[in-house]
This record gives sequence, C-alpha cells and structure tokens, in this order.
Amino acid sequence: MTANPWVRPYVLTGGRTRGRRHLFVHTVVTGAGYDAAFAERLLPEARALYERAHAAAESVAELSAHCGVSLGVTRVLLADLAAGDRIAIAAEGASPYDPHVLERVIDGLRELA
Repeated sequence: MTANPWVRPYVLTGGRTRGRRHLFVHTVVTGAGYDAAFAERLLPEARALYERAHAAAESVAELSAHCGVSLGVTRVLLADLAAGDRIAIAAEGASPYDPHVLERVIDGLRELA
C-alpha cells in the first residue's frame, strides 16, 4: 500500500495553502545569518530551502526547482522562514537580474513563436 501523495505537503504546511506573506515565483530570497542548530531542527524540505537560500540569492521558483519541493509548499515554508527572520525577502520589484538582458530574452522568445 502506498501513501497518499497529498498527505506530505499537507503535513509540511500544517494544512495551509498560503503563507503569512504572498511570494511571487520571481520573488528573490536570500539568507539572513545561517544557524546550523536551527537548520538541524527543520524538516528535510524546509532545511533544503533554508540552506539553499543561504548559498545564493535565488527566486522562489528556482528554490522550488532545485530543492524538489512543490511551488505551493515552497511559498508557505519560505514565508514561515521569513516571518522568523531566518531568510530575507527582496523588496517587491527588486531583482538581481539585468532588466535589459531579460528584455532581450523576451524579444528572442517572441521571435521564435
């Protein structure tokens, strides 16, 4: 008998589908002082997100993909970590990516379509 695939995400988020703060897929997250003792107490999924956020600034979508955690669960867990001042959420509209490069990528994608 296999476990229900929806039980684990439900348990990870305490049944919540939204965090204390809304995070877009492009919202950039960074570490705010790594605490190894704190990381040890986290569930594996939250620990992976916490440790990856401290390694480099990445978007919510990148963290989700690299850590293998669904996007909805990632948003809730990151919002919880941010509420505890364990990670920093970039101000809305702030991005480490050059807007000119992004515009060129969009233009290139339009040409392919």
